[in-house]
Order: sequence, then structure tokens, then C-alpha cells
Amino acid sequence: MFLVMGITGNVGGATARHLLAQGKKVRALVRDREKTVDWANQGVELVDGDWNDSAAIEQALKGVEGAFVMLPPVWAPSPDYKEAKGVIASYVEALAKAAPPRVVALSSMGADRTTGHGVIMALSLLEQGFRDLISPIAFVRAGGFFENFLFGLQVAQSGTLPVFYNPTNRKSTMVATDDIGAQFATLLTGPAWSGQRFIEMGSMVTADEVVAQLGEFLNLDVKALAIPRAGWAQALEQFGIPKDRTGPAEEMYEAVNAGWMDLGVDGTEHVAGTTTARDVFAAAQNAMTE
Repeated sequence: MFLVMGITGNVGGATARHLLAQGKKVRALVRDREKTVDWANQGVELVDGDWNDSAAIEQALKGVEGAFVMLPPVWAPSPDYKEAKGVIASYVEALAKAAPPRVVALSSMGADRTTGHGVIMALSLLEQGFRDLISPIAFVRAGGFFENFLFGLQVAQSGTLPVFYNPTNRKSTMVATDDIGAQFATLLTGPAWSGQRFIEMGSMVTADEVVAQLGEFLNLDVKALAIPRAGWAQALEQFGIPKDRTGPAEEMYEAVNAGWMDLGVDGTEHVAGTTTARDVFAAAQNAMTE
């Protein structure tokens, strides 16, 4: 039995799918059972609880061979990152008591730094918060998700796709969430390890290359268009971040453009993804037409 947190999200869902495909039993902590009916129908054991409920997390950890944990994404965090700190405290309390045989955690490229990277600060806090746990832990520092370009399926008809990457021909670490889930399933079911591991996940790709693959899939000539720095706040608001709360997201993209998310941090392992951006676009289009 393996605990998968965030099963209704892209990475948690991918992790659960790969574990189920291996014939493994999966348990999930859920707040709303109506949103997880499909998972229950696939045999996933559901435990009622919340990210901030350490007792519920501890209960969900009982008897597991391993656990996948992650932070709920918060694009407009409080200045002190209290949202992340609350979840981390719940995890630490539960993991310290339950001490599962292994833990895998979703982190991010850039989490090795402790300042200047905006919303990734939450994942730096996660890595720091787990330092003293006795369970073997593997942090997967994922690159930017190809899924973040999926809005292009709707807006690329104009021939351009606005992006925060600047310049658009600069390589940055990117990966498909299905590959991340596959890696977590491999870590959970593969050879045991001791201590803490840090795994960089993804390949160096440019926004131009991703958008070119989008154009190939749509049979259109599409170019990546760097959003001017002065327009970032407005663009992020259009993605749903509240007005005057875009600062952490802006800081993250500045860090990306400065090369802070590049591969090769000392003391890390590297796993390249095998799923292309085009594969991600095709899968999303198929899901919309089913």
C-alpha cells in the first residue's frame, strides 16, 4: 500500500496511475469524495482528511510501504508563506510519528536556494522542514511543466503564444507531469536507499522548441512571444492571480530567466523525461474530445 497525496492533481494523479499499473495498492487523503469517485472505482482506498490535519495524515500513513507528498500549489502566498509552513508542520508531525519506510516529495528546480525565487520558496521550506525526519526521503526537483503551455491549444490560433521565458531561445529545465509520476512510482517500488536524495527531473528545452511542437500538433505556424517585463503582472492576473499579489510568481519567472532552474546542482542525481511537449498536447486534446 502506498499513500498518494494530491491525487486529484496532475502529479499526484500520474503517480497513482503508474502505481496502479504496477498492480500496487494506493491510498489517498481526500477532502471531497465526489471529486475522487473515479479513483475509488479503480480501487483506491480513500481516507477523509485535509493537508493541515496531521492526525488524518498519520492515519493515512499507517501500514504503507511508502508515501508521495507534495504541497498544494499557492500562486499568491502570504509574505511569510504561512500556507506552506502549515502543511509542512502537519507533514512533519505525521511523518515523525508514522515513520514510513520511504518518502518521496515533489520539489522544484531552484529549491536549493533560499531566497530570490518567489513561489519556489515554499519548496525550499519543504526540503528544509524534512531534514530531520528518520525516513529515507527522495526530493524530486522538477522542471517547469509542459502542461503550463496547454492554454496554447486555445489561444495559438493567432500565430503567437505569449510566454514569460525571455529570451525565448534560452534553454530551461522542463518536463511532463506523467514522467514525474512515473519517476515517483519507480522510487516508491524500486530499490531501497538511506538518507536523503535530490533528483533533478527534466531536460533543457527552450520555449521556442515547445511552441514549435505546439504548432506542429495544430498544423499551424506558431511562435513564442516573450511578454514584456512591464506586462507580467497584468498577464499573471489573466491567469487568475489576484491583483497586487503577483510578486512571488514574477520573482519565480525572473529566477527562471536568470538560469536558476538549470540542471547540474552539486549533490543531485538527474533523470530526463521521455514524454515530449507534443505528447502532452496530444493527450490533452484527446482528453477534451473523449
